[in-house]
Amino acid sequence: MNGRVAAPKTTRHLQDLQRIMRGEAPPPPIAKLLGLMLTSAETGRVVIELDASARHANPMGTLHGGVLCDLADLAMGAAMATTLEDEESFTSLDLTTKFLKPIWNAHLRATGRVVKRTRTLGLIECDIEDEKNSLVAKVFSSCMVLRGDEARGR
Repeated sequence: MNGRVAAPKTTRHLQDLQRIMRGEAPPPPIAKLLGLMLTSAETGRVVIELDASARHANPMGTLHGGVLCDLADLAMGAAMATTLEDEESFTSLDLTTKFLKPIWNAHLRATGRVVKRTRTLGLIECDIEDEKNSLVAKVFSSCMVLRGDEARGR
């Protein structure tokens, strides 16, 4: 468990992520499309990795910023999911990304961490680092917890 985030009473969301990591369940379609790999999942903290290459490039030849946003969004969303009860879901309210350096070809690691979780909101941050542990981007998001009819089908 993350030292600052209480574990939920039920853990289906965390168990689902751990099944994906073990290859017992398929990753989300966006992860397959972009080549994102779930490598660690615990309550309030998830790590997603990406081997960035020319296939992820923007017209200028560097890694497209949207790919970094997708990488961070998946890490942060998965981290948020680990704090939810089985019948709960969530939706992102915002996403703020600070791009710190250009990337061409690199192994990237996005670590999503729930900073604060209340009954209805979550504040999540993500560090994206390259294989030299150099910070590539810093990303922040806030999420709203959904329950009952709002959570069904999400």
